[in-house]
Amino acid sequence: MERRHLRTACLALLIILSISHTRADLPGSWDLLLQNAGIASMHSAVTHHGIVVLLDRTNIGPTQLRFPRGHPCRFDKNDAVLKRDCYAHSVLFDPVKNQIRPLTILTDTWCSSGQFLPNGTLLQTGGDLDGFKKIRMFQPCDAASTTCDWLELRHVELSSGRWYATNQILPDGSVIIVGGRGANTVEFFPARQQPGGQAVQLPFLAEAEDAQMDNLYPYLHLLPNGLLFIFANDKAVAYDYNSGEVVVRYPALDGGPRNYPSAGSSVMLAVDGDFTRGEIVVCGGAEYGAFIARKTDAVARGSCGRIVATDEKAAWEMEEMPFRRIMGDMVMLPTGHVLIINGAQSGSQGFEMGSNPCLNPVLYRPGEPVGLRFMTLTPTTVPRMYHSTANLLPDGRILVAGSNPHYRYKLRAEFPTELRIEAFSPEYLSADRANLRPSIMSIPERVRYGEAFEVRVTVELPVVEIMEVNMGSAPFVTHSFSQGQRLVKLGVGSAVADASGYRIGCTAPPNGRVAPPGYYMVFVVNQGVPSVARWVQLSG
Repeated sequence: MERRHLRTACLALLIILSISHTRADLPGSWDLLLQNAGIASMHSAVTHHGIVVLLDRTNIGPTQLRFPRGHPCRFDKNDAVLKRDCYAHSVLFDPVKNQIRPLTILTDTWCSSGQFLPNGTLLQTGGDLDGFKKIRMFQPCDAASTTCDWLELRHVELSSGRWYATNQILPDGSVIIVGGRGANTVEFFPARQQPGGQAVQLPFLAEAEDAQMDNLYPYLHLLPNGLLFIFANDKAVAYDYNSGEVVVRYPALDGGPRNYPSAGSSVMLAVDGDFTRGEIVVCGGAEYGAFIARKTDAVARGSCGRIVATDEKAAWEMEEMPFRRIMGDMVMLPTGHVLIINGAQSGSQGFEMGSNPCLNPVLYRPGEPVGLRFMTLTPTTVPRMYHSTANLLPDGRILVAGSNPHYRYKLRAEFPTELRIEAFSPEYLSADRANLRPSIMSIPERVRYGEAFEVRVTVELPVVEIMEVNMGSAPFVTHSFSQGQRLVKLGVGSAVADASGYRIGCTAPPNGRVAPPGYYMVFVVNQGVPSVARWVQLSG
């Protein structure tokens, strides 16, 4: 008996050592930043002060974060769980100090949408129940302030209820709000005067609808030609939001539905060169019918489609990921590579609907040929299933939070409500590359379209290649899609050495079609290693 136990113990030790060895051999590293954020992150966004807004629903009963004594509670006679609610459902997270501060949200933000405005204010729209037509604002403040909080507009609301809609900032700084459950329309903020009301019919969304409504949370990408790429289910169009007309219909993407509740994810690759090319990637998704049948073991899709949406004869190029994945987040890195992180390998989106968590992030390198684009990275030990988020931070790390596959908070389950906050550091932050990492010494706080400006940097090792200067937006992240995510590679000259380091001449994006107005994280990238970003406001 003792010998058998010894053999079992030895086998277990070998498995542990094997796993540790595998983790050590893969690129990237993980750090636990906060053991208990108090809330699970359903929605998240990084403000131009570098502070992160995390947001959950309001109608789920107690969270793990009570407001301090004296803070006003929320009263809602229609709330089925807590009519007097003294718990926070939104927090500010400081990723430098790893501290949180509770925020006050009054109406239900379940499956809502959001986008930053040109002045850095976070616009947050829709939700369920009393949040169905709500418009909320969050004016960010720095880490030292304790005053900024959510403002819910009283006299302005959406023309249509928006549940599972998507937002995208436009070249003029306004925001288009597309779709939602039972809402095959678009509208704008600020509202535009439209014949017969503010909402504009978009029949494409109805065409993309199926029995399980796989047209929810449509993927929106503003193309450099000013058209809006809209992807829903397995279909895509280019939409002229000024005329209200679909001007291009793309071929259907093979592999079944890709949007909620069968969600994979999508990203527009970095805009560079002559600023005319818009290339979209859509990855993952669930087996059709898995949501309706509640097939938690239905194997997810492993395919990606890639299309140059600005080409006259645009067609999908197909490739396979190393892991099948649903509910994965696609995060644009400062280098132009894409990180695919979070999610599961079976089931669909929805409460209690996913299984077999996908713990390994994957790096997608768009410049490589098909078959060589994916690199498997170091796995996490924390499953991030339904309602989890991933955001790029100014220091180049990826903030990973949330995961609540249950209707309410459930801390003891196979996949519990997840309150921990982690950071994933890509390989470019490894210690052996520290001497390649630039430091930005000076950069303008504001630049105008087409303006020439200079960035001053220092680097420990001599510069041997032209350094890139790349602008990354701060998206609103929810349900496996980063609304408004964008990376623009600027035109730059060679780095000129002087006594204090290097001077890099840059030119700002030419117009709002290439980069809508607002705050961007500007990174200097040296041989694939990005600096810590500086926030720069881009305007006309």
